[in-house]
Parts: sequence; C-alpha cells; structure tokens
Amino acid sequence: MLETTATTRNAWLLADDARLIAECQLDRYRASGPGGQHRNRTESAIRLTHRPTGIVVTATERRSQHENRAKAADRLRQAIALQVRCPLEPDTFQPPEDLAGTTRSGRVTVGKRDPRHLLLIAYILDALAAFAGRAADAARLFDLTTSQLVALLRDDPKRLAAANAIRAAAGLDPLR
Repeated sequence: MLETTATTRNAWLLADDARLIAECQLDRYRASGPGGQHRNRTESAIRLTHRPTGIVVTATERRSQHENRAKAADRLRQAIALQVRCPLEPDTFQPPEDLAGTTRSGRVTVGKRDPRHLLLIAYILDALAAFAGRAADAARLFDLTTSQLVALLRDDPKRLAAANAIRAAAGLDPLR
C-alpha cells in the first residue's frame, strides 16, 4: 500500500484524462494474442506508469490507441483509489466537500460513472485502515449502514480484495 496526502490523491482521482496521463510515462506497443487480423499491425496497446506512485496499468483490448488510452486512464484511477491510502484521524474526520451528496440515510447515492464514486471508495478504504478493518465503524463516518458499505465493497472483486487485505493485516476474517 502506498501513502500520500488526501489532497494529492483526490486531485489524481478527479483529474481529466489529459492531466492524469501527463503525470505518467506512456508506452505504446503491439499487443499479442487474439483479437483479429489488424490487432498486431499497429502499436495500439497502452501502458501507463504513474510516476508519483509507480502504479502500472495497461489496456490492450481495442484496436484504437485512443480508446486504449482512455481505458488505461480509467484503470489507473481505480488502481489509485484501491492502492493509495491516506492517513485518516477517525475522531476528527469530516468527509471532504468533494464527497458532499454521495451518501444519504444509510445509502450510496452516487453512480459508478460519477468521478466521486472512486473518491468515496478510496476514503472508505482509508477509514477501514484507520479502524483496523472494522466495517461498522468505517460505515458510520460516511452515514452508511454496515450492509451498504459491505455491498459497495463486494460490488467489485478488486475492491473486496483491497478491503480484505486491510482486514487481514488487522487479523480479521475476510468480508464475504
């Protein structure tokens, strides 16, 4: 797990593709494997290495370099949200202004396509780390029910794996 300040991580997660890619080393290459007769003719595969964190992501499934670049940027945002932890003080924590309206009355109210969705995930994982993996305590910080928090994490296998890594480090059983 990497650590940085919340302001820096938030800027990465909310940045547009051009700004985020500007902080990366971008490699183009020819992907191998199935994909049709045109797949290996051009260097359409993209590998992004985020310089500040060292996170590496790739996108090779499209024939278009532009589509692969956009997909790689999305994957980089997800990887940052899952891997970069920011210290969180549970006693004094107030959700930042960027998260306003993302949860209400025990439910998540922000859609998956909203850029704040990954920001919410990142803060929830920070809270899990701060509370030694205890989901109920983390849920209270965001006005969520425990079952809603666990459902949000369970919604994606990578999210669940990140949460379970935090819980395993604290000696707790994995979420199912």
